[in-house]
Amino acid sequence: MNFRLKTSAMAEEKLLSLQASTGFTWNILSRLAVSLSLNDPSNPPLVEDKGGVEIHRNVMTGENDYIFKALIRQHANENITDEDYFPNVFNAHLERGINLLYNEYQYAGNYEKFLLKLLTLEV
Repeated sequence: MNFRLKTSAMAEEKLLSLQASTGFTWNILSRLAVSLSLNDPSNPPLVEDKGGVEIHRNVMTGENDYIFKALIRQHANENITDEDYFPNVFNAHLERGINLLYNEYQYAGNYEKFLLKLLTLEV
């Protein structure tokens, strides 16, 4: 069982930029990112570039690991093994979500508008 994943270099840059702009820690931003990705019904592509930050599973999902795993399984509409769930499928959702989150921040233009947009996103 793998307990670590590595993001792409681009995802690391975007996380650092969002962290500097919002004041949120990278793990909170990452959880928001995965949630945004799960809002898209398509399955994200697996991540090939793994030149970014290394993240430990317990720090990323914490006590909510089973919830994230259940949500990702439900999204995929199949039983995903633990080995596939983390790091592969989780990382795919993380990467797509970071891009979505970053784009939302860029579109909003500032912290307050960004938060309001996140609060009003339709699920």
